[in-house]
Amino acid sequence: MSYITISPVTQGFSPDIEPKEKDKVIAYLSAGVVLGLSAGLAPGPLLALVLSQTIRHGPKEGAKVAFAPLITDFPIMFVSTWLLASFSNYNAVLAVVSIVGGIFLVYLAYESLRTDGVKVKMDGVAPKSILRGTIANALNPHPYLFWMTVGASTILKGWAESVLLPVMFIGSFYVCLIGSKVLLAVLAGKSRQFLSGRAYIFINRALGLAIFAFAIILFKDALSLLN
Repeated sequence: MSYITISPVTQGFSPDIEPKEKDKVIAYLSAGVVLGLSAGLAPGPLLALVLSQTIRHGPKEGAKVAFAPLITDFPIMFVSTWLLASFSNYNAVLAVVSIVGGIFLVYLAYESLRTDGVKVKMDGVAPKSILRGTIANALNPHPYLFWMTVGASTILKGWAESVLLPVMFIGSFYVCLIGSKVLLAVLAGKSRQFLSGRAYIFINRALGLAIFAFAIILFKDALSLLN
């Protein structure tokens, strides 16, 4: 895939998308979908809170928690992208960030591949779902690691080609991130068995393989930047 390719010249976007431009849009959309679904479905503090709020207060409260990344992530995303773009020796820094991002994706892939279901703890859970979700996500290291490595570098690489590419990446990422958590809240409200069933485990493991493929692309891109 070519979504990691860098162009040193920023190009404007034309409404008449060329065939190569369409391929890039699809690549960035695919990256956002895979990474967003992985972040949305992977067990973690935010998903545990989504499910516990759902089980105790209903799917509506669980869905509120799912929207917490819209509050916490954007400042992290903007600061990370600005810091990375401000380095004068851009390619060398981007190569290091790509390597670190690749390592982080390998870790996420490993976590997805070893997933065997979700266990929800009910102790001390109360309403105020959005506030609780915001706090849980703000204290979760994964958004910081993701945007400081994979997210920021992907945005800058896309921006060098067309303003449309990072928009497609960010949009598809958050639609899938939030949408998958809302879907899990609805499913958990109907049947808790889904969270430990074969379908959930299979989806996570399939996403783990896809994330591992993206990690390899980041490593290859880092090598090309260093050369």
